Amino acid sequence: MIENTIKAWHKLIEERDEKGLDNILADNVVFHSPVVHTPQEGKPISKLYLTAAMHVLNNGTFKYLREVISGNNAVLEFSTVIDGITINGVDMITWGADGRITEFKVMIRPLKAINLVHQMMGAMLEKIK
Repeated sequence: MIENTIKAWHKLIEERDEKGLDNILADNVVFHSPVVHTPQEGKPISKLYLTAAMHVLNNGTFKYLREVISGNNAVLEFSTVIDGITINGVDMITWGADGRITEFKVMIRPLKAINLVHQMMGAMLEKIK
C-alpha cells in the first residue's frame, strides 16, 4: 500500500497537483512545519501548508534525492535552490491502512534556508488563503 502512496505522492509533486492532496491526505492528518512550533491538525490546514510549499519549493530545481521506506513510514530527502540558496530537507511521512497520509513532517537545513523558506511560505500562505 505504501509504495502506491509514494508513487501517487511523486506524481502529485511532479504535476504540481494541489487538488490531488484531497485524495492523498487523511481527514485527521497532522502537518509539522519546520518553522511553526505547533502541529497543524486536520486536512484543510495541512492542505494549505502543503499547497504553499508546492508553490515555494517546487520551482523547477526541486528533486527528491533518496527515500527510505519502512512499514507505513517514509523519509524522502529533497533538494531545491531558491535565490541562490541550496535547500536540503526531508519529508517524513506516515500513512494509515487506507494509504492516506496521517502525518507529514518537514525538516530543512541550513539556517539560511529555513529563514528564506519561512519568509516565502508566510507570503504564499497569505496569497492563497
